[in-house]
Amino acid sequence: MQKPTKYDWKESNMSLFGSDADRQVKKEAAETEPAWKTLKNAVGTQIFRINKFKVEKWPLEDYGKFYNGDSYVVLYIWKKDSSDELHYDIHFWIGKYSTQDEYATAAYKTVELDCILDDKAIQHREVQGQESDLFKSYFEFFTIMKGGCDTGFRRTGPTGYKTRLFHIVGERKQISVTEVPLKKGNLNSEDVFVVDCGLRIYQFNGETANKDEKFRATMYVTQIKGERMGKPRLDILDEQSISPSHRFYKLLPEGSSKEKEEPIENPKSMHKVSDKSGTMEIDQVLNGSIDRSELKPDDVFLVDAGKHLFVWVGKSASINERRSAMGFAHKYLKDKPNPFVPVTVIMQGQSNKDFDDAF
Repeated sequence: MQKPTKYDWKESNMSLFGSDADRQVKKEAAETEPAWKTLKNAVGTQIFRINKFKVEKWPLEDYGKFYNGDSYVVLYIWKKDSSDELHYDIHFWIGKYSTQDEYATAAYKTVELDCILDDKAIQHREVQGQESDLFKSYFEFFTIMKGGCDTGFRRTGPTGYKTRLFHIVGERKQISVTEVPLKKGNLNSEDVFVVDCGLRIYQFNGETANKDEKFRATMYVTQIKGERMGKPRLDILDEQSISPSHRFYKLLPEGSSKEKEEPIENPKSMHKVSDKSGTMEIDQVLNGSIDRSELKPDDVFLVDAGKHLFVWVGKSASINERRSAMGFAHKYLKDKPNPFVPVTVIMQGQSNKDFDDAF
């Protein structure tokens, strides 16, 4: 089912998200949520999709595939060096066309899942098109498809498959595969593209596409062929070797879209969040820079690194300060040039490479 409406979900009210009252509701709900009873407390990735306020286990064969009309909760469990202690990262991912109900439920379920894990997890918000490197590193292929989870090749069969255009871009293992509108103007010479016709697949290598994009694209289409009945044919095309009249170009209608917009970087800054005065206040600490030495254990700090917002929670921060962390981030970003940057909530003493690298 397609979801054509692009929701301006950043305008929603999340002021109660993570509050004391909200946290109590999550704790009680967590104990009765069927999805959390299926959790595996072992190293690896687990994915859940939000469907009409319910949490559904995402099929293992679809790990790495996300639909732009949906919202998801992703749990990653890992160990540090030779230690047996388990560490947790929980991400809620918001598709561009996800409804307000879906993304809000995903956000709340993230808190609920953290309750189950005894508040040991690092929480992250991910928005389509601006995902953190950490999030994408969980998947061999990070793929964004158009529509909702009930669409897709596996459910339609090869003969009735609708032709799709995929944009493949990145370096090394940070390669993303994103479905874009089927238009000739969406091609470029810097990246790799795949036109999937069901029983015939074209891989278009842009003239200056890097070797990682070409290699990973070939792996991706080979995987598609292996999953698909009917033995589809694969044609690998190099831009400089085919003529403008090639059949590949005839598959693409004229026109382009706005899918190529580059993410805007927010100005760097730091803000302190404190309720010492009796009311919650956010005060600017630094403007134009960030400094780790400014972090104090008594409060919560918003560390805006430009491309990533971190909410650092001091060990001695009040309960309300700690529990409202993601709500602070949402409110802070609403008026920024780019309100969709990744958000990470990290407690003092927790380990996070992206946070360490920001300074």
